[in-house]
Amino acid sequence: MNARPASPRRRSRWIMIPIRIILGFVALSLLMVAIYRFVPPPVTWTMLLDPNGITKDWTSLDEIDPDMARAAIAGEDGKFCSHHGFDVDAIAKAAIHNASGGRVRGGSTISQQTAKNVFLFQGGGFVRKGLEAWFTVLIEAIWGKRRIMEVYLNVAETGIGTYGVQAGAIRYFHHGAGKLTRAEAGRIAAVLPLPKKRAAVAPGGFTRRYGNTIAARIGVVQRDGLDACLK
Repeated sequence: MNARPASPRRRSRWIMIPIRIILGFVALSLLMVAIYRFVPPPVTWTMLLDPNGITKDWTSLDEIDPDMARAAIAGEDGKFCSHHGFDVDAIAKAAIHNASGGRVRGGSTISQQTAKNVFLFQGGGFVRKGLEAWFTVLIEAIWGKRRIMEVYLNVAETGIGTYGVQAGAIRYFHHGAGKLTRAEAGRIAAVLPLPKKRAAVAPGGFTRRYGNTIAARIGVVQRDGLDACLK
């Protein structure tokens, strides 16, 4: 006995389920990005899953020494003010480098890292990268560069259980992020890629050298106007 074919109404109902899920996700993500354009993200998945607890202190970009943002640009994303969320050249170079073996290198921009840190989770492969790309497009369009940098400097992990440059500055140098020297800003920026393995106080060989390199680049960022989008 042959099974009865599904009715057009039933077929359309099954088709509508994934469409509704997608539309719901789009609406929710737009709402979250719009809210965080004005409201500080209260917590992230990375913070919630951190067994070391959470130490953070939201600080506006106006109250953070400008050299900290310049250090982030120097160390993490030299084209931050000129790209639209993705640095194609950096991604291609990272892919070529990683294919040759050795230490894995990332090509993520500050915008991508902010999207991941605020809305997503660590790991996750291609699915997470796809979602990261979606949220990157949204924050570039809705937030703008200045807000992206402000959020990044407040949610980035700067030490074990420590989030944001204000908490990092207090932890390492016993003063707020508004009083950072170039050397201190360079050291915090050097910690950002591996905050659980690097320390800004009495840093080891690579971290010390990298921090000094970033500190030296801060002047270049300022001179060449690579931070112009933050003014």
